[in-house]
Amino acid sequence: MSDENKKGGSDIEDQRAKTAFIFKDDIAPGLRYEMELIKIFTSSESEFQKVEVIETYFGKTLITDGKTQSAELDEFAYHESLVHPSLFRCASTGNPPKSVFIGGGGELATAREVLRHKSVERCVMVDIDGKVIDVCKQYLPEWGGEAVVSDDRFELIIGDAHKWMMETEEKFDVIILDISDPIEAGPGIMLYTKEFYEHALTRLNMPGGVFVTQSGTADSVPPPHALGDRVTDTSCYGPIHNTLRAVFDCVVPYSTNIPSFGGDWGFTMAFQASSAEDDKTLIENEWKFPQPEVIDTLIEQQIEGGAAKLGLYDGISHLSMFALTKKLREMLKNDTRVMTRDNPVFMY
Repeated sequence: MSDENKKGGSDIEDQRAKTAFIFKDDIAPGLRYEMELIKIFTSSESEFQKVEVIETYFGKTLITDGKTQSAELDEFAYHESLVHPSLFRCASTGNPPKSVFIGGGGELATAREVLRHKSVERCVMVDIDGKVIDVCKQYLPEWGGEAVVSDDRFELIIGDAHKWMMETEEKFDVIILDISDPIEAGPGIMLYTKEFYEHALTRLNMPGGVFVTQSGTADSVPPPHALGDRVTDTSCYGPIHNTLRAVFDCVVPYSTNIPSFGGDWGFTMAFQASSAEDDKTLIENEWKFPQPEVIDTLIEQQIEGGAAKLGLYDGISHLSMFALTKKLREMLKNDTRVMTRDNPVFMY
């Protein structure tokens, strides 16, 4: 091939690169991720939402209604952060978790992490959208797939997690909410209310029961739209923290960086003190900042296969997750909103 033809071929490739399909994901007001859309594996509509699996910079990615839910690059970071601190907190009280409830969790990766725990005998997952589960089993088997569904300890229920929890008489050692963000008209909004948290507390085994929920964006340097006039505020991290604080003795917020979500992501766990006389702040701090060896020992005791099975979480990472920045702590301190059935708070 002549040099001229080689140059022509290069120019064509350059033009193709410029006209590549683009996936756009709105992260916050005025902030949008744009990346090459490498491949569309599937795109369909369920009764509740549009469900897609695509390939982008972050690898295979689950998208619902245009928003990233889980990506190949970092899904382990999200799911390990959501699951293990709460189950290890339960185990640290001398009552290793035997029964776990998951609200949502359609990718099956939350259940995957729960079922790594040797002590778990029963894991109930209630998700409203069976289509998401079917799509993830087919296109994202690495997230859990048939290995989770076929586990004798696992029970899958297609239904409304709020309704199921309000009606069940069963109690659990750990309750995990891996649900959609509290967006207006979203299916999960009632699972973030004070009324629901009050009921969830009655469904926890005591002593030692733990509640944990994903809590939306938790940027280490909160942007202006998360520090505004409380009308335009787009963050729900503070309201979730406050609402749980209105119900539980001890509430511990933490965060992990999830690149595919556009920054740091928040989680909030809550549990009861042993007695009314206990120093609640001391109890919280003891769990936030244990010696790393305490967590590493729990991992070896509780996780089938030990530390080698986890990609993110260990004793050092635990300290990082619970050491919120000064700016973020100030944001939580200054936010006084509580989410109720009649006064919900919506995330961007």
